[in-house]
Amino acid sequence: MSEDPTFANACCATHNDQPGDPRTGVSRRGFLKLAGVSGLAAGTGALAMSTSAVAATPDGTPEQIHLTWGRDPASEVVISWASLAAAVNPRVSIGVTGERAQVRHAVERTYTDGINGETVYTYHVALHDLQPCTPYQYQVTADNDSNMGTPFTADFQTAPRGRTRFRWTSYGDLATPNTKWVLSYPQSRFAVAAVEQFKPLFHLLNGDLCYGNLNPTSQPSVWRDFGNNVQTSAANRPWMPCPGNHELEFNNGNQGLASYLTRYTLPENGTHFRGHWYSFQVGSVLFVSLDADDVVYQDAAAFVAGPAPLVPASSTGNPPVAPGTSLYVRGYSNGEQTRWLERTLHRASNDPGIDWIVVQMHQDALSSSSTGNGSDKGIREAWLPLFDRYGVDLVLCGHDHDYERSYPVRGYNANAGVDATTGAAVETLQPKPVVASDPDNATFDTSKGTIHLILGGGGTSAPLDVYGKDAATGQVQAKVFTKPNRPIPGKTVGTFVRAPADALEDAIWSARRDTGTGYGLAVFDYDPGTAGGKTTITMNYYHAPGADQTPTADYQLFETIVLEKTRRA
Repeated sequence: MSEDPTFANACCATHNDQPGDPRTGVSRRGFLKLAGVSGLAAGTGALAMSTSAVAATPDGTPEQIHLTWGRDPASEVVISWASLAAAVNPRVSIGVTGERAQVRHAVERTYTDGINGETVYTYHVALHDLQPCTPYQYQVTADNDSNMGTPFTADFQTAPRGRTRFRWTSYGDLATPNTKWVLSYPQSRFAVAAVEQFKPLFHLLNGDLCYGNLNPTSQPSVWRDFGNNVQTSAANRPWMPCPGNHELEFNNGNQGLASYLTRYTLPENGTHFRGHWYSFQVGSVLFVSLDADDVVYQDAAAFVAGPAPLVPASSTGNPPVAPGTSLYVRGYSNGEQTRWLERTLHRASNDPGIDWIVVQMHQDALSSSSTGNGSDKGIREAWLPLFDRYGVDLVLCGHDHDYERSYPVRGYNANAGVDATTGAAVETLQPKPVVASDPDNATFDTSKGTIHLILGGGGTSAPLDVYGKDAATGQVQAKVFTKPNRPIPGKTVGTFVRAPADALEDAIWSARRDTGTGYGLAVFDYDPGTAGGKTTITMNYYHAPGADQTPTADYQLFETIVLEKTRRA
């Protein structure tokens, strides 16, 4: 596959070496004297040494290093990390090659896990005065860093200012490669490496990061495994997350998000729910990240199945969590997130500098998975009308561990669902496709409707999904949650289960599914086009055949689609 020279020559085309076949090795960027393979290798090698040293004598050695954007990615980047003990004078040295490095001191944020009582130490340096489209190199250290002589070193590049081509990647449901944790699987290591092969400007991580709440007595250790795995990419380019149901943890904050919110510094949203949702803009693309736990009917968060209670460590002072208890947080913002979303989308719809709106969330409004969760009417009620009204182009999700793409949709068909038990008519707000159902069509004008993508194939261990069809019509069926879904008593005394989705509908909106594997990565290339002409986003989805049985680095192209629309003046 040959490189598109126009992308290769773009100011922030950080993927100069290879447009996207991760089966071949690619060189890293060469714009910094110390930013080649040796720079990263020294950093990751230092991490490997530090983990063994820390195990014997906990110290302030930086690990789990990752980047996030500020609200203006052209000038704002946050460098974050953790250490197993409190760091002394934690700091970052940062600069451009040929210029004197500047030292920035970190802000410490901690929390104590509400189940096992472990205190987690994290550090954050927010950089607000960077130059657009510029490569930087940085070092992370502390006075009690066991690797002070060779501190962790990596590089990143700021976003462009204005309409310039760039690439981003996306998937959700990553987990960790350490298989002693529930739902972890070695493919998560290959999934992180795949991001680096495509060299995006940044990566969108669509919720369910590490599945700590499925390992409740070991949550900090699961997060540590996750952070050290993603560091191999996230230390070089921002990884922008959204919370999923498995980020909700018992006794860790009001919504159970203390672990997530302590580790990540994310763009401000102007509300007291800092870090729960946010937006940022690169080129003429506005990215909006949401917390769908606030609106979904499905309860799929932390849950004590029983029959025994979950007993926190005595040091926490927290009482046992009774069987049947779950973290069901629907409605926690009392509509504040939805009001923020409408204000954000309204401004974007009137901004001549914004051509595209991309939404990131974890749970799904359009999924026909039969072994996964399916669709949620809560999202359809709260947010799809706003997506229609303000012209959202693309919605990226995870949650169901597969790949599915919708046709562009706008509006809904009334009373198109049926009760899953009785067959009676049910209002599911069935999304209405606005283009002919042609599975071979590969170019879509998203000014006419929103495309939804399920990208839940990060690296989580899960069975290969299948899609159910109506026996009489052959039409793919979608499960839909249409009412609150809480734990209910199970068949065994003292245990609880969650009710399944309560309605079914024909998935007339479903355009393409990957039934061959549950693992993959979406690669997006934005082209601003020219004034008065078309602007495009090309999506290439790569999957990893056979990874469901044997982890593999072999990601192969599954499909390509092009989103297009008329560029604003």
